[in-house]
Amino acid sequence: MSFSEISSDLFWYGMKSLRSCGVMNVFQDAVCTLNTLQTNASALEQVKRERGHPELQLQAMRGFLQRAGLKVDELDRLNIIHVTGTKGKGSTCAFTEQILRNYGFRTGFYSSPHLVQVRERIRINGQPIGKELFTKYFWQVYCRLEETKDAHGGSMPAYFRFLTILAFHIFLQEKVDLAVFEVGIGGAYDCTNIIRRPWVCGISSLGIDHTSILGDTIEKIAWQKGGIFKPGVPAFTVKQPDGPMKVLQERAEEIGCSLSVCPDLEEYQSEGSLRLGLAGHHQRSNASLALQLSHTWLQRHFLTGVIYIYIYDVFTGLAETEWPGRNQTLKHGPVTYFLDGAHTTRSMQACVRWFNEIAPQHERNAGGPVMRVLLFNATGERDCAAMLKLLVPCLFDFAVFCPNITEAIATCNADQQNFNVSVENMLTRCLDNQQSWRVLNGQEEKPGAELLIGGGLPLVAERQSHTLVFPCILSALQWISQGRDSVLSDPNRCVIPVKPSINAKADPLREAVNIHVLITGSLHLVGGALKHLDPALNS
Repeated sequence: MSFSEISSDLFWYGMKSLRSCGVMNVFQDAVCTLNTLQTNASALEQVKRERGHPELQLQAMRGFLQRAGLKVDELDRLNIIHVTGTKGKGSTCAFTEQILRNYGFRTGFYSSPHLVQVRERIRINGQPIGKELFTKYFWQVYCRLEETKDAHGGSMPAYFRFLTILAFHIFLQEKVDLAVFEVGIGGAYDCTNIIRRPWVCGISSLGIDHTSILGDTIEKIAWQKGGIFKPGVPAFTVKQPDGPMKVLQERAEEIGCSLSVCPDLEEYQSEGSLRLGLAGHHQRSNASLALQLSHTWLQRHFLTGVIYIYIYDVFTGLAETEWPGRNQTLKHGPVTYFLDGAHTTRSMQACVRWFNEIAPQHERNAGGPVMRVLLFNATGERDCAAMLKLLVPCLFDFAVFCPNITEAIATCNADQQNFNVSVENMLTRCLDNQQSWRVLNGQEEKPGAELLIGGGLPLVAERQSHTLVFPCILSALQWISQGRDSVLSDPNRCVIPVKPSINAKADPLREAVNIHVLITGSLHLVGGALKHLDPALNS
C-alpha cells in the first residue's frame, strides 16, 4: 500500500486523537511523541540485540522502511550525496548543499544533531522544514509504523532511525532534485547506509570518536567510514594520516569504487581571493571536499563539465554557506559569544586555533579590560580532560560548567529533551569537569567545598572563585552576562536566584569593558545556548 493511499486517513486519525486529548499544539505533541522513541523498551532491546551483530542494524532499518510504506529502490530517485567523517562532515554537507542550491536545484539536506529545533535536521532549499509540514509528515510515518507494530513484536524504530525514515519520506514527497545525507555514526552500519545508489560519496577528516561502537583505533574507524562506498560510485576524501588512508583505499578496492584525494583549496583557480562563509582554517579541507562532491554530481546530472561554465555559482556558494554553532560569533553589546560544537580532541584543537585567532581581534578594539569566560560541557564517552587541557592556554578568567539542560523549569522546549541521561549523572559530569579544570590549572581543592542548594535545586557548586557549576544553560548565561546582554535580560525570562556570595564573584564581569565567552565541548550545549541567544531560531 502506498503513502498516497494510507496517509490521509492515518494523519487525520492522529490529529483527531490529539484533539480528543485536548492538545492544542500539534507540532509540540509530535515532538513529544518522537521523544518517546529515545527510551521505549523495544528501542533499548534493539540496541542490546544488535550491539554484537551490527549487520542487524541495516536489516532492521530495511524492515522499518518497508513498514513505513517505502521501498529501498525508491531512494535511488533522490540522487543522493552521502557524506561521513569524524570532523567536518556537517560543514561539508552545508557547503555542498549551498553550491548546488545556487545552481537552482531544489535541495534536501539531512543532518544531525539539531541545535534548537528538531526540524533543523530535515531541510528543503536550506531551510528547516516548516512546523505544519513536519507535523503532517510525522504523523503519516508514525501512524503507519504504529499500525504495524503488533505484527512485528511491538517494535518501533529508535529516534535517529525514525528521523532518517522521515527524511526519506519528506524528500520523496517534496520532490527534491537531490538530497545530501550526513551519516549519523560511522558509516558501514549507520541507518543511512541503506542507500543503495548514491551519486557520489565523501569522507571528511577522520579521528577518534564513538570508540565503543566504531573501534578504538583510527584504522578501525576508517574501516567503518569506508562502509558507505558503493560499487561504481565515485568517492572522495580529504587528506588523511597514512594508516586510515590505506584502510580507505583497501575498502574502495574491495567494494569496487574509485577513491580520490581532494586537493588543497589553494590549488583551485578563482578570480581574487576565495572566501568561505564558515570561519576556521580547518573549513578549507571541508570546502575542497564539497567542491569535488558538487562537481561530480553536476557532471553526472548534465553529463558535461558544466561546473567550469558556472564557476561563479560554486565559489559564491562557498562564501554564502551558513552552518550555525560551528565557529560562530554573536555580538550582543559588550558581551561577545564564540560558539563551536567541538567535541573531540582534534576538533577542539581546531576550535582553540580559531578562538586564538579571532578573540584577540575583538580585544584590540575593546578599549579596556576584557574578561574571558569558558562555558563547557561534554557528553558520552568523550575525553573531557583532554579537551580541557587544550583550552587551558586560552587564559580564561572564569571557567563555567553546566549540563545540556536548556533551562531548569518545566516549560523547557521539547525539542531539546534527552531522556537517556539522568540529571544527577549530568551534574556529576560537570563537577568532574570542574575538578579536572582545577587540576589542570594547578589549583588545590578548597577545604569544605559545598554544593549550594536553593529551593530544592542545586544552583552552584563552589570550590574556587574562578570555577562554577550551574544547573542549566540559562542560569550559566545569566550569571556570565550579569545583565549586560539585552537578549538575556528580557523581563519575561525566569531569573534563577544565586547566592550573594556567588554574585560577588562576578564583580570583574560587571566592571570589564567587554566579556568574551567561548561556548564549546558539545553541539547540544551550543544548541541550548543558541536557543537563548538567537530567538529567531525558535520561530
